[in-house]
Amino acid sequence: MDQIASFKINHLILEPGIYVSRKDKLGQEVITTFDLRMTAPNREPVMNTAELHTIEHLGATFLRNDPQWKDRIIYFGPMGCRTGCYLLVGGDYTSRDVVDLVIRMFVFIRDFEGEIPGAKAAECGNYLDQNPGMAKYLAKKYLKVLENIDDKHLNYQEA
Repeated sequence: MDQIASFKINHLILEPGIYVSRKDKLGQEVITTFDLRMTAPNREPVMNTAELHTIEHLGATFLRNDPQWKDRIIYFGPMGCRTGCYLLVGGDYTSRDVVDLVIRMFVFIRDFEGEIPGAKAAECGNYLDQNPGMAKYLAKKYLKVLENIDDKHLNYQEA
């Protein structure tokens, strides 16, 4: 069985950043999968499900309403390891191409006030599992990485 691409990345040296995880072809269309790595794997605590769930609700809402990108957004959601999120976009992009979008999304999450979109029993299968305060804290922490992001945090590093 072939090893999937994300398992080939050395998680012992991976740092928070924005990385192109993979590019897939669906007919003539390219789908770019971004690894929005928010914590250093195996070196920092993973995010709890409640705050990651809040980040998912707020991030997906932001992305699907962004005038420039909404028609290209395919998916935004958490990684199983809880160290970041995946963002799938229709088109052939580099990490640098989405820096502004990801910054704006995490500013939105950091500054969000009010009721979490989609966090009602009729709208979500686990609507009570939310932690807006911690989501805002993590967004603020990730923004420190994003605001002066360099090539080392935009491209996977070799071991």
